[in-house]
Amino acid sequence: MRELLPDEPRYRDALAHLGESGSIEHLATPALVCDLDRFDRNLERMARITADAGVSLRPHVKSHKSSYVARRQLESGAAGLAFAKLSEAESVLRALSLDGTDASISALITSPLSSAAQAWRATELATRCDVLVVVDNVEGVVELAQSADGHAALGVLLDVDVGLGRTGVAGVDQALRVVEEIHRHPQLRFAGAQGYGGHLQHLNGRAQRRDATQRSTDRFSEVVAALESRGVTVALRTGGGTGTAGIDIELGVFNELQCGSYIFMDREYRDALGDDPEGRFEQSLFIAARVISTNQPNFVTVDAGLKAMATDAGAPLVEGHDQATYGFFGDEQGLIVPGSSDTFTRGQRVMLVPPHCDPTVDRYDVMWLARRDVVEGWATVTARGCSQ
Repeated sequence: MRELLPDEPRYRDALAHLGESGSIEHLATPALVCDLDRFDRNLERMARITADAGVSLRPHVKSHKSSYVARRQLESGAAGLAFAKLSEAESVLRALSLDGTDASISALITSPLSSAAQAWRATELATRCDVLVVVDNVEGVVELAQSADGHAALGVLLDVDVGLGRTGVAGVDQALRVVEEIHRHPQLRFAGAQGYGGHLQHLNGRAQRRDATQRSTDRFSEVVAALESRGVTVALRTGGGTGTAGIDIELGVFNELQCGSYIFMDREYRDALGDDPEGRFEQSLFIAARVISTNQPNFVTVDAGLKAMATDAGAPLVEGHDQATYGFFGDEQGLIVPGSSDTFTRGQRVMLVPPHCDPTVDRYDVMWLARRDVVEGWATVTARGCSQ
């Protein structure tokens, strides 16, 4: 079942010209636009890379928050889906179910849960699909066990801190205590370990990124080796990301990768990865904006400002205008300083490369799907705002 767009004036012009040549000009801006040709190639490339390496791919839904994209990833061979938050999983999995997608999806919640109420929600979700939950403390294990009592065994992964410091057990002693507690509860099933190196993904230069990834992987491997030396099988070893995918495959420790941004890419990844193997995915996500004023001699004003994109990674790029520079100009506007060969006119559409794709997507209700200048359809940002 495809979600319908609300009957709002901002959508009507685009819907009236859907599929027509030049229909991209009918989008109300700012608008989130996905170039389907590039998206398809990115999807196929990562599926091929991981399959050739014998590594499973569990794409991170936090990058797109869309049941449409999740379905496409599953159809291309993904072993399951990774979700940052419970509400994200609840929303997307509900939409996939309504869409007729197989209910046997494997869903990994990659952030430790914070309360008994969240543990109950995870257990309820597990009645509808195969749910895996990460833990990094004994209290979380007990809450999960209490919520899962009387239900089918809930899959639990040990979350290992590999250097980011955000979550995860800090070493072997903590890891042993947590896994020991998991094994005390028959309603829980120890499924493996997670080691996510978010701090590695945007390091500039592959040599530096590889050295740092090696150190992080060594921390993960130390915990895995300690567990297995005590007879604990760590069947699933999941982690990694777009910026370290090739390196993770070379190191050979993870048997599952949680890449997310590869489908879209962004300015931050473009800057960090350059021509490295991990950077050979195409920019497929853009913010369509329009020039609204050309009254100033040295710049033009566009209708996409601070509210149109995530700003944690700096300014966007102006696609197709390599010498033009963008500057934030308030909540609702930005300015573009033209390069020597650029000419911008009032009403002209410009395509901006988002600085950081994940939180940019979360600012929109809809992502428009286009091939060149033809808008073919849309995808609802199903889990927009789902951070609980």
